[in-house]
Amino acid sequence: MKRRELLILAGATPLGLQAQVLDLNDAINKAGRQRMLSQRMAKAWLALVHKTQSTAAQQILDRSMALFDRQLVELKAYAPNAELRKTYADLEVAWSEYKGALVGSHPSRDGAGGLLDTDARVLALAHQGTVQYEAVTSKPVGKLVNVAGRQRMLSQRMAKYFYAAALHVEPTQAQAEIGKARSEFLSAMELLRNAPEATNGIKDQLALADNQWLFFDLALKEINSASPKALSDMFVTSENLLAVMDRITGLYAGLKA
Repeated sequence: MKRRELLILAGATPLGLQAQVLDLNDAINKAGRQRMLSQRMAKAWLALVHKTQSTAAQQILDRSMALFDRQLVELKAYAPNAELRKTYADLEVAWSEYKGALVGSHPSRDGAGGLLDTDARVLALAHQGTVQYEAVTSKPVGKLVNVAGRQRMLSQRMAKYFYAAALHVEPTQAQAEIGKARSEFLSAMELLRNAPEATNGIKDQLALADNQWLFFDLALKEINSASPKALSDMFVTSENLLAVMDRITGLYAGLKA
């Protein structure tokens, strides 16, 4: 785990360095990244409640909030139709409420239930925007960008619910959501591996993601432990899996076919 502890430094850096939306594939990528950020921020906030990886968690929370703000402006400006403009106007309102929950009080178990309710609205609207952007493009690769991007969200969603379950916040629902997300993640990996559009470079990264998944899945199995090591392992492995899936999504977004 010490080697994976070092890898977390890469996961703590901002994802998505492009300053504006370049094309529809990039829009789908960034719209999908908003889904992920909604879950990553909740994960980091809950990690702070647990006092696990606190320095990295605070850094990730701060940078994720800044990135969400920036991408929201970009996606609103790029929106090519009224339907998308309305979605991002609604998302702006939901994001304002969520942001208030994230920074309005010190992370605590008492606030965890409310935070989960608030992030759900942001996730739903961010997903809606992603699907709407995918619908604008007629190219099959748009779906692959969406699917690969959703894997990022699922990695963070499972980690979020891991921490919620460890706090005994809606533990039955948390276990069910983890099981659902796990199945969806594995199914989507099959789709991405078998896609005709997958280049050798993408397949190499998918193999790396499979390796990171093994570590992450082992950490998931410790959900009933809630030991400091289990909580730390979940944070590290979820960040490492995220980093690989973000690269894969970028590679799919770069395809022009």
